[in-house]
Amino acid sequence: MKKSSEIVGLPIISITAGVELGNVKSLVVNPEKGTVDFLTVEHDDWQVSVKAIPFSKVIGIGEFAVTIDSDNAIIDLNEIPIANQLVNKRIKITDTRVITRKGQLLGEAKEYYVNEETGVIIGLHLFVNNKDVYVKSENVLTFGKDILVVSEDAAAALLESAKHLVEEEVSTENQNNTVEELLEDLSPVQKDDQFEDLDNEQIDVIKEKQIQLLEGKRVIKDIYGSNQELLIESGTVLSIDDIKKAQNDGPSTFVELSMNTEM
Repeated sequence: MKKSSEIVGLPIISITAGVELGNVKSLVVNPEKGTVDFLTVEHDDWQVSVKAIPFSKVIGIGEFAVTIDSDNAIIDLNEIPIANQLVNKRIKITDTRVITRKGQLLGEAKEYYVNEETGVIIGLHLFVNNKDVYVKSENVLTFGKDILVVSEDAAAALLESAKHLVEEEVSTENQNNTVEELLEDLSPVQKDDQFEDLDNEQIDVIKEKQIQLLEGKRVIKDIYGSNQELLIESGTVLSIDDIKKAQNDGPSTFVELSMNTEM
C-alpha cells in the first residue's frame, strides 16, 4: 500500500537499459473504476506532448523508484484519445471536499492509498471534525473533480489508522460486485462519459480510427478486462467485435490491447 504522495516524484527506471527515463509527475485516476490507470511522466525533453505509463506496465513501485521493462512502456497520450480524455478529467482526490449521498458535508480528503500491485485505490485519508481518519474505498460512490461522494454509512465506517484499510481486504470478486452495485445507484452517468466533452460524431470517428488501426492484428498477450476475467486471448486475430469489447471495457484495457499486438 502506497500513499499517492509517495509515488509522485519517484524516478522511473528502465530495468532493461538501466537508465532513468524521467520522474512520476502525477497519478491518473479512473473515477469509474476507482483505480490509478496511468502515471504521467515528467521529462525535460518532453515538453510538448504528455507521456504516460499504463499502470499495467509498471513492474514495481519501491521507496526509491518506479521500475518498468523499457521505454516502450511509455506512451504518448495524444495517440490514445480515450486515455487523454481520462487525463483531462483531472480527478485529483487530495484537497477535495467529501459529502454524503444526501448532501451532508463530511470533511476533506487529504490523501489516498493505492495498491502498488494493481493500481486499485484502497482508501482515503480524511480530515473530519479536526481529526485525521480513514475510510475504505468501498464507501466511495463517486470520485469527482470537485467533490467526492460517499455512502450514508461512511461516517460510521471511519477508521482511526491507515493500517486498518488493508486488514480485512475483500476478494477481487466481491470488490467488483460492490463497484457494480454502486454504479447502478449513481445519477445517470453513462459508462462512456470519458467522451463527455465530445459530440457523438467525434466519438464515432475516434472509435472507428482505433478499429482501423487494430483490425487484423494478432494479440501477443492475454488481455484481461476490468473484472479480471480474460477478455481477449493471446494469439487472437482481432476482429471488430474484439476491439469494441476492449473499447467498452475502458481506456486502460484498450491501451493494454493496443500495446500488445503485432501484424
